[in-house]
Amino acid sequence: MSKGDKFKILITDHLSEEGINKLREFGDVELQPGVSEERLKELIKDYDALIVRSGTKVTRGVIEAGVRLKVIGRAGVGVDNIDVESATERGIMVVNAPEANTISAAEHTIGMLLCLSRNIPAANQSLKSGEWSRKKYMGVEVNGKVLGIIGLGRVGTEVAKRAKGLGMQVIAYDPFIPQEKASELGVALLSFSEVLSASDFITIHTPLVKATYHLIGREEFEQMKRGVRIINCARGGIIDENALVEALKSGKVAGAALDVFEEEPPPADSELLHLDRVIVTPHLGASTAEAQRTAAIVIAEEVIRALNNKPVRNALNMIYVEEELLSTIKPYLVLAEKLGLLSAQLIPESHHITEFNVSYEGEVGMMNIDTRLITGAMLKSFLSWFTDGVNYINAWVVAKKFGIKVTESKSEEVKNFSSLITLTATCDGAKSSVSGTLFGKDDLRIVKLYNHRIDATPAGFMLICSFIDKPRVIGPVCTILGDHGINIAGMQVGREKAGGEAIMVLNVDSSVDAPVIEEIKEVPNIRDVKLVKL
Repeated sequence: MSKGDKFKILITDHLSEEGINKLREFGDVELQPGVSEERLKELIKDYDALIVRSGTKVTRGVIEAGVRLKVIGRAGVGVDNIDVESATERGIMVVNAPEANTISAAEHTIGMLLCLSRNIPAANQSLKSGEWSRKKYMGVEVNGKVLGIIGLGRVGTEVAKRAKGLGMQVIAYDPFIPQEKASELGVALLSFSEVLSASDFITIHTPLVKATYHLIGREEFEQMKRGVRIINCARGGIIDENALVEALKSGKVAGAALDVFEEEPPPADSELLHLDRVIVTPHLGASTAEAQRTAAIVIAEEVIRALNNKPVRNALNMIYVEEELLSTIKPYLVLAEKLGLLSAQLIPESHHITEFNVSYEGEVGMMNIDTRLITGAMLKSFLSWFTDGVNYINAWVVAKKFGIKVTESKSEEVKNFSSLITLTATCDGAKSSVSGTLFGKDDLRIVKLYNHRIDATPAGFMLICSFIDKPRVIGPVCTILGDHGINIAGMQVGREKAGGEAIMVLNVDSSVDAPVIEEIKEVPNIRDVKLVKL
């Protein structure tokens, strides 16, 4: 993108004006609501960012067509309409606005629960059609009843608070929530089966992923109380709709309130639309003015930050770092990229890389930062030497694609340095390692190479020579460089013992041509010579 050009942003679903106006202050915005997938594939090639809600399907085909695409924003929480895996593979950030509709979704759930318990929609329709039938719409109180919440995340937590206010006993299943948090809410954490069997009402608040698809089906309905009532304002597909219809017809389920469906909109002949004991709304969980305004503003801000290469809090496929920690972590990211690029250039072209281990020793391993971001920086620069298109977002995915096992290790103890980062690459069974540290915020050093202690600055052109530690090696190498007009800016030599293997690192002011390298290799006791560019 040339200087002065504006980023181009495509919006394909309705977005509140507050968000659109914020985006227009930043870049060129195009609105294409309701665009077809085929048309979107044609359009997307010209855009840097795509913003959607639930209506647009961002498929692999769309993502692959987005040759300029850098970020996809979802103005809401669910991203099941976005192929996040494909976006990650392509190095495209996916961001959402997970907190924007929390209160709206929770309130809608409680509204559906009350409508279900008191038959409000059916009674309303009956009276408006001229009937006065009180006995037909006898309901049940929610006070004292057991509400089972499947998923005690943001929305589930807000539902729990409101249900407690209605006098309900709240139990929940969520394998990712600690008991302490549930206890603070006055919620009993139970197993999935226990929640199913103990609840009078069950409400679902989990994302739709492979593990939650048809989470509640025939077997699960069998475990429930007879007369249970079901609410789903999360995602269609979590409940097996055919199994739900059977449970409703048998009386196992006394009623269901559904805001979401496996197919949206549901087909006109869907039995769920015609059963008297089913309340339906057209995916209205986030449909409040407040939620839409908040989601639009949040996603606009996140997309702008992503395009400006600033930290993004709600990125789904990239590690977030608090902005106040950036100044602390940035020198380590620079060092990591140097270590990765250096290590990549030292690996013989024919060797197959199988393992990539990064060890963090001393202060860097104990800091309040996610070291996976530093490892990702190292992976990015390492893999970029071998293939194009690697960035912070897809580095881990590319490594997996190449069959490289990436691991981390940490230790509080380190000798001689306050912090030490070591990259060990395993190639065809042989291990090669390089270590670096910070002597100051901008003073990066390579302090170990091929198990030899050195003290070299990782910058510019570096000529790395391995040799047998004998006289008349260093001098002839320097003479050859001088004869070819190559100035030496710095030199470091490391060895394990006198007369053994040694290494020489020369920082030079210009590149060293292949014939000169071959000439250096002819110096007696030189084992190998590599030119590295950092």
